[in-house]
Amino acid sequence: MLAPVDSLEVQILVDNAVDSLSTVPRYAEAEWPYLLRRGSPLTADCLCCAAHGLSCLITARRGDHARTVLFDAGPEPYAFERNALRLGADLGAVEAMVLSHGHWDHAGGMVTALGLVRARNGGRPVPFYTHPGMFRSRGMKLPNGSMRLMDDIPSVEGLTEHGATVVNTTAPQVFLDDMFFLSGEIPRVTPFEKGLPGQHRRTEDGQGWEPDPWIMDERFLAVHVAGKGLFVFSACSHAGIVNVLLHARDCHPGVPVFGVLGGLHLSGATEAIIPDTVAALRQFDLKIVAAGHCTGWRAVNALTNAFGDGVVAPSVVGKRYVM
Repeated sequence: MLAPVDSLEVQILVDNAVDSLSTVPRYAEAEWPYLLRRGSPLTADCLCCAAHGLSCLITARRGDHARTVLFDAGPEPYAFERNALRLGADLGAVEAMVLSHGHWDHAGGMVTALGLVRARNGGRPVPFYTHPGMFRSRGMKLPNGSMRLMDDIPSVEGLTEHGATVVNTTAPQVFLDDMFFLSGEIPRVTPFEKGLPGQHRRTEDGQGWEPDPWIMDERFLAVHVAGKGLFVFSACSHAGIVNVLLHARDCHPGVPVFGVLGGLHLSGATEAIIPDTVAALRQFDLKIVAAGHCTGWRAVNALTNAFGDGVVAPSVVGKRYVM
């Protein structure tokens, strides 16, 4: 059972954008102020870079005990390694790694991340949480019938070879002193959230393609912050962010959801459901909406208009959230 923690700190290692000039709420700190506070000069060789993807370093504390999880690792090794090193991220503290779903923009940096973690933890194996449905090849079917292939993610064998202890299951998990909850498959219950139309995956025999709009391997991570409620990490929200938060609430009866961070997948074809999404999110009375990655500027604008810039604090590279 998920147990409350005293505090939660999140640092964004990879996201689609950088932004150190906009003002932020009191619970957030942007990249440049963070670097200056640590004594780093603002020169070209200390700044981070944006990349299409997401990676979060998450630390929960209870009393004198801290536990750290790496949630996704961005699209490729360069951005992850550059940003983690320039931010001085304590990768040696990582005690578990979670891959949210089987898309390259969240998994491409995982092998490099695993190597950097083990180089700093004395070479110990790292628990690595995956879902069996993540590992089939995927692609998007184009209007002309051709398939635009996606990069495959690292295999269980490849992760194991590089020092991961892979926990490959559909079942929900509570781990690291009951500080972290990783969901099972997320029920699709809203009428307007339709997944990712056009996505296909390889059939079981590897010979053909089959529709895969629901991306059932996607899962969320949650932490219960004492006195506040659940903070939910939804890396891409292919399930629909309303479905994600409904399931998070159902999994923890009596515990409110106070915050969410990640990609809300409200760009491109899914821009049409922005009004429905904003209206449905009102039921949660969210105090923090750290929208980033695949959310899109139109959705961020709509969320800010609806909930205010004290609630909506977009996720960008290097930003820290302390709760």
